[in-house]
Amino acid sequence: MTLYLKRMSKMKKRKLKQIFWIIPLVLVLFSAGSFFYVQSKLSAVAITEDSVSFTVVAGDTLDNVTTQLVEKGLIKDAFIFELYAKYTRLTDFKIGVYYLNTYMDAKSILTALNDPTAAIPKDVIITIIPGDWAKNIAAKLAEQCVNVTAEDMLALWNDETYIRSLMPEYSVLTEDIFKDGVNVLLEGYLLPETYYMNPQASADSLTRRILNQTQKVFDENQSAFSALSLSTHDIITLASVVQFEARTEADMSMVSQVFLNRLAISMPLQSSVTVCYALYEYENWKDCENYDNQKIDSPYNTYLYRGLPIGPITNPSAKAIIATLNPTPNDYYFFLADIYGDGTIYYAKTYTEHLQNEAKYLK
Repeated sequence: MTLYLKRMSKMKKRKLKQIFWIIPLVLVLFSAGSFFYVQSKLSAVAITEDSVSFTVVAGDTLDNVTTQLVEKGLIKDAFIFELYAKYTRLTDFKIGVYYLNTYMDAKSILTALNDPTAAIPKDVIITIIPGDWAKNIAAKLAEQCVNVTAEDMLALWNDETYIRSLMPEYSVLTEDIFKDGVNVLLEGYLLPETYYMNPQASADSLTRRILNQTQKVFDENQSAFSALSLSTHDIITLASVVQFEARTEADMSMVSQVFLNRLAISMPLQSSVTVCYALYEYENWKDCENYDNQKIDSPYNTYLYRGLPIGPITNPSAKAIIATLNPTPNDYYFFLADIYGDGTIYYAKTYTEHLQNEAKYLK
């Protein structure tokens, strides 16, 4: 019995020794696991740059800031973020507007929001006018934004590799863009609108800011794009011509149908505004009306080449795109605007009627 008890005592001692070894090991493993878990939750939400505007206003608490960061998709875990902010004492948020990025981890975000010098100047207002050319838009951006030049913007908008990198995100951009002879690859896709831009933004951020709006119009009118018997690129191209030819939405829809009527019978569009874009440099838009200019050998010249131009000749507004997608049924093949009067557009079914309108309204 005594021998048995001795054996049992030795076995218990061995087990206790094993337990004493296991407990520290479990604690170490648990601590290591917890550490890596916490670190993963404090890491950046993405590795690609996605700039997000973030505003801290007077009275914002840690809870307010954390909630906004979660809503904007900038942090992974609100609870761990708040614990980390308190632990690092980075809770003295400074009032201002900040541009945060999805590649920033929790420490970088908190450091920025606690640094009054990290707040950016107020956004600048940049208005792209319906019918603006890409080169005009580039100049406007360069005038207001300190980190880009007009040359930078145009070079980016003509960079095939860059545009291809955007295509997975922007389905409005298609292979049809890449045609030989186009002036600017993204011409037509820079949606006219009033934008609030970060004056310190990069050329890429500025481009994406505009394309987001173009994509939005495309998404909201997807069924209409699919219903029209033209490619997305051709629709944008037609809308760009319509933008230049008509002022009101009603006339835009009418003119869209006139051009579709011509396309249906392979009749040249003969739009003088396409000659303007073929010229690309001119003093007065009336110079485009010169008969000799209609002979310019350019794939944009719809007097010389049948069908649509090889690409957009302006950046059409949402209204012009929607009007083009919803043409008003008519059987006209000609139209002209009273450029010396109130700009009223007169339509004609035959060339004879068109000549009569010219004699009446353009003399």
